[in-house]
Amino acid sequence: MIPGILSGVKVVEFGQNLAGPYCGQILAFLGADVVKVERPEGDDARKWGPPFIEGDATGFIALNRGKQSITVDLADAAQRQALIERIGQADVFVHNLRADVPPKFGIDGASLAQRFPHLIYADLGAFGHTGPWAQRPGYEPIIQAVAGLISLNGDPGGPPARVGVSIIDLSTGMWTAIGVLAALWRKAQTGQGCIVNTSLFETGLMWASNHIAGYTTTGTVAPRQGTGHPSLTPYQAFECSDGPLMICPGNDRLWRKFAEVLGHPEWPDDPRFLTNALRMQHRPLLLGMIGDIMKGETRATWSARLDKLGVPNGPLNSVPDVMALAQVAALAMFSKPFADAPTLFHGLPISFDGQRAGDDSRAPRIGEHNPERSDR
Repeated sequence: MIPGILSGVKVVEFGQNLAGPYCGQILAFLGADVVKVERPEGDDARKWGPPFIEGDATGFIALNRGKQSITVDLADAAQRQALIERIGQADVFVHNLRADVPPKFGIDGASLAQRFPHLIYADLGAFGHTGPWAQRPGYEPIIQAVAGLISLNGDPGGPPARVGVSIIDLSTGMWTAIGVLAALWRKAQTGQGCIVNTSLFETGLMWASNHIAGYTTTGTVAPRQGTGHPSLTPYQAFECSDGPLMICPGNDRLWRKFAEVLGHPEWPDDPRFLTNALRMQHRPLLLGMIGDIMKGETRATWSARLDKLGVPNGPLNSVPDVMALAQVAALAMFSKPFADAPTLFHGLPISFDGQRAGDDSRAPRIGEHNPERSDR
């Protein structure tokens, strides 16, 4: 953990699956004392495998390291009261419980905020804390579908595609952590807590916001671009003789350099290609001209030429390709907590004074830190 950043901050996280636990892990990796609350049978994500390590899914371990675990049966009045007392002693309570659960058991924002005015209550929901869908449940693929992300993703010649990583869950966990950090700052000034509301759907709308802005301006939605960009040309992967290379000349200066590498320094002065707006108008023509040239050389050849002139580029790496990169090794973002398993787990993509946030801690076992087990 990073010493001193959130040292002394006490967090109770009743998180499940991905989004809530990731918020809790961010806070834990920043130095907060995070107690994870689980149902007696444990977080569902413990069983989301294979692969498993010591009985828990690697996806669960990845997002629950650096925490303690206690179990609570909300139907048990004594356990429920003990949980409420624990929350009252904390600075932050984070949960992503189904919307109807907190009020049923007296752990909703209104009740706890009134009882504990110092508390920062972070409610991470599915579709938002208000509106006709406030009670509706949702998982990552549903939100990607309903928020429009799937319709925007994929090759233009094929069907729409889901984003392959849980971008909604993880980024909602990040938004919740950002909200908690802002609330902690205000609490430090005033002593007053607040209710922080985030949701998977709001995060999905945020990711679609550029397309929403374009649609509300023009009345049309840009078609799917595959590796390309709806507002920039050229700005995509091009097939070389041995595979695709992503090339992103994001301004006219870099476009001129790219054209030079292609052996056509006259292209940027062509009336059809003078500006990005003009290049967008003549996109199929220009991309075809570039593609015909790019396929004649290898990725390494093109990359060396592009690097020499400072044109951003990179291969479309697989996960094994990524983990073989010297840059990944240099950043030391991954650690190996289990001596008997090769699995690498992430730290946070942030460092303080050169020290990465996160460590090689393991995830707790179900109820490992229950009071009756504290002496074990």
